[in-house]
Amino acid sequence: MEFIELILINKLDGVILKYPHHDNVDGTVCITGHHLILSSRKEGVRELWLLHKNIDSIEKKENKPINGMAQGGSLFLKCKDLRIFQLDIGTTPELNLVAQTLENLSNIQDPSQFYPFFYRHMHPIVENGYTLYSIEGEFTKVLASEEWRVSRVNQNYTVCPGYAKAVVVPKCIDDETLAAAASFRQGGRFPVLSYRHNNGAVLLRAGQPLSGPKHRRCRPDEAILNSVVNVGMKGIIYDLRSTNAISQQQNKGGGSESAANYSQWKIYNRSMDDVDNQQQLLESFSKLIEACIDKEISSDKWISRLESCGWPESVRNSLHTACIVAQHLHQKAESVLIHGTRGEDATLLVCSLVQIILNPDCRTIRGLQALIEREWLLGGHPFGSRQRSGAFSASQPRPAAAPTFTLFLDCVRQFLEQFPCSFEYRQSFLITLFEHSYASQFGTFLCDSEQERSVRGVYSQTTSLWSWLNQPEELAAFINPLYDPTPNVIWPSVAPMSFVIWEELYLRWLIPQDTEEREEQYRAIRTREQQLRAQAQQMRRELFELAHQYYNTEKAADI
Repeated sequence: MEFIELILINKLDGVILKYPHHDNVDGTVCITGHHLILSSRKEGVRELWLLHKNIDSIEKKENKPINGMAQGGSLFLKCKDLRIFQLDIGTTPELNLVAQTLENLSNIQDPSQFYPFFYRHMHPIVENGYTLYSIEGEFTKVLASEEWRVSRVNQNYTVCPGYAKAVVVPKCIDDETLAAAASFRQGGRFPVLSYRHNNGAVLLRAGQPLSGPKHRRCRPDEAILNSVVNVGMKGIIYDLRSTNAISQQQNKGGGSESAANYSQWKIYNRSMDDVDNQQQLLESFSKLIEACIDKEISSDKWISRLESCGWPESVRNSLHTACIVAQHLHQKAESVLIHGTRGEDATLLVCSLVQIILNPDCRTIRGLQALIEREWLLGGHPFGSRQRSGAFSASQPRPAAAPTFTLFLDCVRQFLEQFPCSFEYRQSFLITLFEHSYASQFGTFLCDSEQERSVRGVYSQTTSLWSWLNQPEELAAFINPLYDPTPNVIWPSVAPMSFVIWEELYLRWLIPQDTEEREEQYRAIRTREQQLRAQAQQMRRELFELAHQYYNTEKAADI
């Protein structure tokens, strides 16, 4: 397929761009294979460069005919990054040609035709982001413990297409056992190490067991799990599905672990069906954005719509589940296995949030990058499928689309609100990740798995997002001025009144944001506080020295 076949019109003069918080722009539209470009060719007026992949839906509104003659109309381009552009076009034939061209280009599904394969970075790449966070490097301390090893049983992706080539597993378990256990787990997702806490408790993740209606067992799978439980203790299995969902899956050949076969484990349910149901989660996100962009709604009705959309509840439920799992690991030193059905959405979400609670490294910029790399990208979250549709196309979503990663970022945003000094990164870093996960010049979030990225040449033919973000001149913009590293565990509040709407993302194109100004004010206040604390400490030292001198003088006088 050639782009020329899809481009019915490549240039059009006299197009008026209307966009919130900006003056109308009268300019020329150019359409390339990857971008819609609008330029007024006037000094001081920025050009619009919009990736076709960012377009979520296109709405066409024709003007009323005058004397039976068509009078053109408007195109409303609703984007995955939540922007809405209005293009006013003078004639109806040209309106239709532009609309059809953008429909053609925004619906391309072949990743090899996406912009990252055509983009060439302007400056030398200092770090290759694709090799920055290796399994061996990320689990250095764990592998040094002699209890764990890196397995390459999935070297050719035949055991589990969704896993990476290398995974960390118990050292006492051989590759044959892993392969046998994979046949018992949904998608071949046998139990692998996600995180090891500093007290030795471990967090594992997997797909659902394929026990079926006859409660089939798998001794190799049992062996893997039992190998991580210390003598005299029991592990914890959290099945992130409702009992109804488990029952339905069991009738289809899936199911949950049997207490009889996994006697060293306590088995609990913690329903996150709303997250693992892609259509439901996308509709929830869509309703949230609909409420956010409705300018005519009253305050009372807006709050009602916010709660009824389901998104705040998904955020709270995700955080609450992560807190429960983290308590088992941190307070009771109990190892935990997490799984839902496939283990590609809610499972990865909870594992990631648990690590933000327990592991201070995940609260740094590079630590968050590494977390996303190992839990989401190497963990097999199907970014290519999930990010195909955004909030504006929920009524006609592309198959398997869901904002699971956006939900994760929103949860992290809740942490930033409650612990503003505990994170090295600021909100703008999360927003940048949100934008690039949907449409980007970088290849990091392309495709559904490491296998597909390898086959399609993503690692060799595109640039990593991390390579760009970690450049010193870019990195500075994402550093939180309030950051004060702490090794402590952080426990987020999950009370309904603790939830905050992420206005810097969901409302940023509607309401001017002054986030950076507020952060600078906070930094000035914090700097002043530190100065005063230092002065107070100095005065205490001086007072102590004066008191010491006084008592020594008194003592000498008595003698």
